[in-house]
Amino acid sequence: MAKTSYTCVECGYRTPKPLGRCPACGSWESFREVTASPSPKGQGAEPVTPSLVALSQVDEAEESRFSSGLAEVDRVLGGGFVPGEVVLLGGEPGVGKSTLLLELAKRLEKRVYYLAGEESPAQIKLRARRLGVKELLLLKETRLEPLLTLLGREPPEVLFVDSIQTIEAGGSPGSLVAVREATHAFVRLAKEEGITTVLVGHVTKEGVVAGPKSMEHAVDATLYLETAGVYRVLRSAKNRFGPVGELGVFRMEEEGLKEVPNPSEAFLLERPLGVPGSAVALALAGERALALEVQALAAKTPFPAPRRVVQGLDPRRVDMALAVLERRLGLPLGALDIYVNLAGGLRVLDPGLDLAVALAVYSAVVGKALPPDLAVVGEVGLLGEVRSVMGLERRLREGERAGFSRILHPGNTKALKEAVERYLG
Repeated sequence: MAKTSYTCVECGYRTPKPLGRCPACGSWESFREVTASPSPKGQGAEPVTPSLVALSQVDEAEESRFSSGLAEVDRVLGGGFVPGEVVLLGGEPGVGKSTLLLELAKRLEKRVYYLAGEESPAQIKLRARRLGVKELLLLKETRLEPLLTLLGREPPEVLFVDSIQTIEAGGSPGSLVAVREATHAFVRLAKEEGITTVLVGHVTKEGVVAGPKSMEHAVDATLYLETAGVYRVLRSAKNRFGPVGELGVFRMEEEGLKEVPNPSEAFLLERPLGVPGSAVALALAGERALALEVQALAAKTPFPAPRRVVQGLDPRRVDMALAVLERRLGLPLGALDIYVNLAGGLRVLDPGLDLAVALAVYSAVVGKALPPDLAVVGEVGLLGEVRSVMGLERRLREGERAGFSRILHPGNTKALKEAVERYLG
């Protein structure tokens, strides 16, 4: 006799009897009856016995890549797309995910399918005309099974899915079950047919891709498109074929996304000179060195407890730098509100920014400006020492390329101490 169970279409929770409210996800009236038919005796499929493969017998296949057509995207991916790679692209609504896909479609010299689950073909054509996309193969099917049949019969070289939350697969579109099933189905198809696939995913208010975490584990790379002032930043959070934390910078214009080949110059373009509270840091984002401005402001607080407001930096490291300034240098911060900001809207979590934070705050409190041709890099320890950081040579080269003639770094402690005493002492 066939066994009957009930499955929540939102999260996949199973129960032998129907429930009004799912105990796992809290959804109401979300259970659907599922009947499992047992196989007749003697007609079951033979179990497949797994085999062991020695590492020495595995063929070494050289990793082949092809360019996306955008140098900033290639940088974030680690050199370009890999055939059969599955990339998850996340971002807030309106940040430019669909625009980025059309920019890639315009430049890729491959057979590209664009699965449009959120916009009509007329809407996509209107945007494509503005971006200069002349030809594109569109798919408007959101049911998973017909899609897999079509893609298996006429596989593309590159597939864009916009978005994974619109696919109907074992549950209502956007539910945990549907997103998980659709993601794993596209990953299997990509690996079997060698289709490079980009899945667009919405993000939650916490800034992560909406859906089960198994979705991010299944894909090869997870990229986030974020807003940074007037720029768009493409950041890698996971990458099996390249570095993690790499940044690509774009500028949104009427004609679409334009690459910013020199982000240091772009983010320092509006830097005021000769103003206390400003320090230029040589930061490292992934493999990329950037010259960024750290700004600080100190003001008397009207509250019993002073405020500490941090934007774009790790608040815990900023608190540590403030504690070192107060304890080791005797800087009076107890009655001051301190505001620290990484100018330009970027968010960089790099210990090498500690020294710039400390100097910017010190400069703001004593009211003395740092020289405009000075850049700094270094991690500040709890004993007040300046420690070495990763990628120092790359940072120094970027500082010289950006036009800074004087660079304070932990490689020359004596010069560092003399410079601080001269300019801020």
